[in-house]
Amino acid sequence: MSVVRSHRYSVADADLEEFLARRSSLIATVREGHPGLTHVVLIRLEDGTYTDTWHWETAGQMGAALAALPTFPEAPLTMALTKDGTALNGQVVDER
Repeated sequence: MSVVRSHRYSVADADLEEFLARRSSLIATVREGHPGLTHVVLIRLEDGTYTDTWHWETAGQMGAALAALPTFPEAPLTMALTKDGTALNGQVVDER
């Protein structure tokens, strides 16, 4: 089964365009060095916060990418534009 890492955070409206550009660069960097990232979904919720879910083929691939996170210069630059962030890992049980 595939696994996910889901983040929830806020981004100021004035920072959204820059956040999206930085996030795109971060995703490209992660994919370049860590195969198994199948797709990433960003959703703006009705309360103005965002959920950002990263889908991986295996827990091992996700774990390797998370362990390498300090080597991605885009990560702190991207997350600097967020506030009140939380993250959870999970396993996909049913997907249709």
